[in-house]
Amino acid sequence: MSRRPPVRRSSRGRRPRRRQNADLEKLGLIALVGVVVFSVVVGVLRWLAAHPWVVVLVLLAVAAAGGAWAWRRREAARWERVRSKGLRYAVEQLDRLHHRQFEFAVRDLMHRDGCTDALQVGGRGDNGADVKATDPYGRRWVIQCKHRKAGWAGKPVGTPDLHVLNGTGRQVHGGDVLVMLTNGRITSNAVTFAKSQRLHLVDRHLLAQWAAGSRPLWELLRAVPPPPRPTPLL
Repeated sequence: MSRRPPVRRSSRGRRPRRRQNADLEKLGLIALVGVVVFSVVVGVLRWLAAHPWVVVLVLLAVAAAGGAWAWRRREAARWERVRSKGLRYAVEQLDRLHHRQFEFAVRDLMHRDGCTDALQVGGRGDNGADVKATDPYGRRWVIQCKHRKAGWAGKPVGTPDLHVLNGTGRQVHGGDVLVMLTNGRITSNAVTFAKSQRLHLVDRHLLAQWAAGSRPLWELLRAVPPPPRPTPLL
């Protein structure tokens, strides 16, 4: 008679038991951690209940820190208002700036005039905008800056310099007032082109008047478009 081969028991049934054991161990560990944390919290609360003066000191420290932080914020805002209202630049100061610093100076001047959202956005891929701002009347300003180290003796701003601003100022940036600003000079052809395209020009002389004075730029430029909507300032 031939012997039957022994029947092998499948080991598949053992895996669920191992998983169950692992799950039980995890639950036990979590429960142990929970008990420890609960015990620590209860101990701390009991200690604080026995020493209430500690709670008072902590609350006073938090209140003092919050008050100091609020005071510093108010002082910083106050000094920023003072600084912006009194901001003045001589055009010779602007000549000595790096072209990026020049853009930040223009941003600060727009902020001084009440454009609280003035931003320097110049850099690679700026699409012809170096400074953008919204004036108190709701007009959106897009300014392209051309800094010349040699000032008036430097390379003049010509018609080709206006093409990018004219092509992107309204369509891309949504500008109401498009400005080409330089500490140098502007060619007569560029002046003619700017008039035909409703672009505004700020050359060295107008920049010097604006930067060293207290009048906002929209009071110095001609034919600035009216506000897009009525405001309380009007």
